[in-house]
Amino acid sequence: MATQFPFPFLDGFLQNLPLPDLQPPVWVVDEMQRRIVLLLNHILLQEKEATSRLARQKGRVVHMQWRAFAMKLIATPAGLLDRAPPELNADLVLTVAEESPLALVQAALRGDKPAVRVEGDVQLAAEINWLADHIRWDLEEDLSRVVGDAPAHTLGQAGRAAVRALRQFLSANAAGGSTGDAA
Repeated sequence: MATQFPFPFLDGFLQNLPLPDLQPPVWVVDEMQRRIVLLLNHILLQEKEATSRLARQKGRVVHMQWRAFAMKLIATPAGLLDRAPPELNADLVLTVAEESPLALVQAALRGDKPAVRVEGDVQLAAEINWLADHIRWDLEEDLSRVVGDAPAHTLGQAGRAAVRALRQFLSANAAGGSTGDAA
């Protein structure tokens, strides 16, 4: 079933920008990677099984890549993640196959995982896959620590309703676009 995007002129727009050599400064990349590691560790700490599984993989290095963005992570003895030194070889390389940012967002809104090319240690890949399947960020719980339970719950309900509406819109357009019917 083919999905027609309502704005076809945007499809592939980011891929065709004439700025392939434009790179953010090194300090921006460094700081973003530090923030990503902090967020991942915050999420991992909410699930004991995740940290125990990751602790069994201590010292193993995962290299993740999408387009020009790459990051190497190492499992710590505490079952958390840290940035791996650049000179370490990766035990596992995960490369997101989809090049289009728009297609990635559409797939995420549908609840689909992106296609990933996996190279390296199968056992480590299985553990990473388990983490991806079973670990979820309880954003509402974190938000409740800042604004309180009632406002966080209300914001959570609004966010879930917006995601449901967007998914319904996408599925209705996918069904209508594949049959040629007007929505």
